[in-house]
Amino acid sequence: MSEGTALSELGEFGLIRHLTEDLKLNHKSTIMGVGDDAAVIDRGDHFELVSTDLLVEGVHFDMSYTPLRHLGYKAVAVNLSDICAMNGTPTHITVSLAISSRFPVEAINEIYDGIKLACEKHNVDIIGGDTTSSLTGLMISITAIGKVDKDSVVYRNGAKENDLICVSGDLGSAYIGLQILEREKEVWKANPDIQPDLEGHDYLLERILKPEPRTDIIKALRDIGVKPTSMIDVSDGLGSEILHLCAQSQCGAKIYENKIPLDPSAITQAAEFNLEPSVCALSGGEDYELLFTISQNDFEKVAAIEDISVIGHIADQASGAAIVYLHGEEIQIKAQGWKSF
Repeated sequence: MSEGTALSELGEFGLIRHLTEDLKLNHKSTIMGVGDDAAVIDRGDHFELVSTDLLVEGVHFDMSYTPLRHLGYKAVAVNLSDICAMNGTPTHITVSLAISSRFPVEAINEIYDGIKLACEKHNVDIIGGDTTSSLTGLMISITAIGKVDKDSVVYRNGAKENDLICVSGDLGSAYIGLQILEREKEVWKANPDIQPDLEGHDYLLERILKPEPRTDIIKALRDIGVKPTSMIDVSDGLGSEILHLCAQSQCGAKIYENKIPLDPSAITQAAEFNLEPSVCALSGGEDYELLFTISQNDFEKVAAIEDISVIGHIADQASGAAIVYLHGEEIQIKAQGWKSF
């Protein structure tokens, strides 16, 4: 095989664009193919949503500190999050596993226990999948299926100038949790007799090991009659997701650093790692919160929901996407989150 273009030159999203830019849609029922959190298919009285994520050992998770039950739960959660990002309700999943011979049946049972727990919590059915062998490690591929009313689906491309930018939950905690696990792994590698010091870090560790899809936020918005103008889930860091919304909606954005929601434990722990908490939020990833925009007319309704923060507003495209610091300094946002290649 001759040397060609390195995958790192394109990156994940560049590769996706490269592979899909000339795809043709042959069915009128395909409303949205590649390019959003989930595909959208017209099923007559509603839209069906479909999304797939692949988790690979050594790339997306480290078996030295990832409990198998948590891994199964997380594999489901990250897929359901994509359905939520379309303003939809997840209903079904399929599960495919590639398993190396070092895993006994009991280990696979643990993974499936986590998968079933996530499905029970979010009222989702497991309807199929596949299993095969792997010569290296463990791979989990889950396809999530959901539904949404035709007039309720939300894409990434609907943000309008002066819309408010909102986010659920808090950001950066998953990245800080990962730093704790990596630190303790290095200590263990140096001296296997030393037990990991994870005391008092339950919340931060749960954020990285067992995230929750924000089905509750979708329900809360529906209950108050608010439809976001655009939405995406925060899997690759706030900065990267803001840039996605701006690119798809052909707009700019201003995010206010002091408005980014941060958990107190993340702020404290970030200081121990000599990290800036807001940078962890912008570039860390794996929070699986929902980033969305709303009309200013809906501000009072949304402000009544406890776990939603307004962090900025949509600006004109020419001004770009910027983070505004407390003393007025503006810095253009660059995508520095998760890189697959």
